[in-house]
Amino acid sequence: MFERLKTGFSTLTNAIAAALLAAMFFTFLLQVGSRYTPRMLDSLGLDGWSATLDAIEPLGWTLELCLILWLWIVFFGCAFNVRERDHVTFDILYLVAPRGPRRIMALITAGAIVVGMAWAFLPTWDYVDFMKIRRTSTVKNPFTGDAIRLKWVFIVYMVFLGALVWRYGWRFIDVIRNGPPDDGHDLLEPEPGPGPSATRQGEGAV
Repeated sequence: MFERLKTGFSTLTNAIAAALLAAMFFTFLLQVGSRYTPRMLDSLGLDGWSATLDAIEPLGWTLELCLILWLWIVFFGCAFNVRERDHVTFDILYLVAPRGPRRIMALITAGAIVVGMAWAFLPTWDYVDFMKIRRTSTVKNPFTGDAIRLKWVFIVYMVFLGALVWRYGWRFIDVIRNGPPDDGHDLLEPEPGPGPSATRQGEGAV
């Protein structure tokens, strides 16, 4: 049951991240098209169409919307889509350490992230909530036509903090129960040298 819920949640978050990325891509194309299409029509001598497009060019809201979508893609993706092995890690000492020290390092890392993110949660929320007094400059709510409060733009960072606390809190418990995680790491082990049988085979070949 838990695995089915986990798979369904992962599929949902992947779909949301893909939708955000697609929306940013098409918004970017719209921005480029609205900026350069009138110039292309002018160069082709199609003045009538150019005058029509000049009335809506440039689409300033596309730039702000791209920035908002990029912000959501980064923090939402890091919260739910990016796997542990996808992060850049400096793990030389971790890889060469025995299992016992690796367990200690994994506990310290997970615990530090949980404590740091939990400690920053309430002060960060105070700032995000304060941003409700400011609104977007050009992006409007498509249903009401009002500018969007910046609180709802930055709320994704609170989701990111909460996801990190949950993920590394669970990782801390898992390390205590099952030892240090080795998934995503190629542990360095000495390669076995040629054994007696290999030596004898080589001698026979000579």
